[in-house]
Amino acid sequence: MSHHVRHNRRKILIGFVTSRSGDKSVKVTIPYKTPHPLYHKVVNRQTVVHVHDEKNESHVGDKVEIMETRPLSRLKRWRIISVIERAVGTTVEAITEKDVAETVPTKVTKA
Repeated sequence: MSHHVRHNRRKILIGFVTSRSGDKSVKVTIPYKTPHPLYHKVVNRQTVVHVHDEKNESHVGDKVEIMETRPLSRLKRWRIISVIERAVGTTVEAITEKDVAETVPTKVTKA
């Protein structure tokens, strides 16, 4: 008997919920740092993706782990795996770029 081993090569990223756009939908910001190609100063960058939240368990400010998936709608290609860290406080407010930049690892590029 031959066993079929399926290799799961889907991307897994960690980001912050920045907006609850509708039922079972959130926007997640994935921040990273990269050096400027000419000046070599570290520049803060971010990618915003639309994510499917099946259980409506995440709130604005939560740190979440997301996984790439098949297209679920026109924009949603990611889903939430788990909530890593809950947002502190009970008020709902958007996260600023400065808050995100403080918790971001540096993305290494080859010269």
